[in-house]
Amino acid sequence: MNSTSIAIVGFGKIARDQHVPALHDNAAFTLDAVASRNASLEGVAHFRDIQTLLDERPDIQAISLCAPPQVRYSQARAAIAAGKHVMLEKPPGATLSEVEDLRAQAEHAGVTLFATWHSRYAAGVAQAREWLNERRVRSVNVQWKEDVRRWHPGQEWIWEAGGLGVFDPGINALSIITAILPEPFFLTQGELAVPANRQGPIAATLAFRDAHDADIRAEFDWRQTGPQTWDIHIETDAGPLSLTQGGSRLTIGDEVMMEGGDAEYPGLYARFAELIANGESDVDVAPLRHVADAFLLGQRVSVDAFHE
Repeated sequence: MNSTSIAIVGFGKIARDQHVPALHDNAAFTLDAVASRNASLEGVAHFRDIQTLLDERPDIQAISLCAPPQVRYSQARAAIAAGKHVMLEKPPGATLSEVEDLRAQAEHAGVTLFATWHSRYAAGVAQAREWLNERRVRSVNVQWKEDVRRWHPGQEWIWEAGGLGVFDPGINALSIITAILPEPFFLTQGELAVPANRQGPIAATLAFRDAHDADIRAEFDWRQTGPQTWDIHIETDAGPLSLTQGGSRLTIGDEVMMEGGDAEYPGLYARFAELIANGESDVDVAPLRHVADAFLLGQRVSVDAFHE
């Protein structure tokens, strides 16, 4: 089977650290180009922007969009109009409305659109979903805390409107719990801590309920130094389940059921290849919808200014 010629648009840290190695190990794709204003990849054709790429390399079949969400809509629409399959880094867009429009455009053009949530491909997530599907959830406690200076050095876009602030990592936790919890859940209250000199929150505390009144709480914080925390603890009628280390370690009761390595981005590209082969799209906006709800319902609290 011939491989799909793919280009990465937006060549920042996540593209270099995760997308390139995942593509290198996936025979379904051949990385043939990069489009980026400020970065290039040795041995791969480079273009300054996506339109130049589309004009000069009509042979490219798929585009992996890794640019910030504020500019992703116009890039995705151009790629779809050119007949390319499109994979969207998370979050899939700056607004729900633009992602829905991209879904419609992709369907009309007959191409694949894949809105990705890499944390759903962590090692323990699938087994956690299967186990929880037959249990009644009583409570959920999410602790997603990390050091923004370590993971996003100098990235001003994350603090601007549409950049999501602490929800940039927090949406990873939301992507997991929307995938594994057997019932839909809804925000009841929230508090967003916003630095005096920024638009996006640096921390957030959220409370949700599901149809059975389970207590679901999430704490996101970008001010944690030292060891980083990406943990989800769930109490059920059959005992506790924990997904820790970003979802790579699954514990049920006192037994460690799964402890795997980093398979998230390889999983994404395997899924993208499957979607292309089957002529399908996968555009789940549930995690982004919860973030939008937090900005709608959450109370904003001003905190100390943040400086790099």
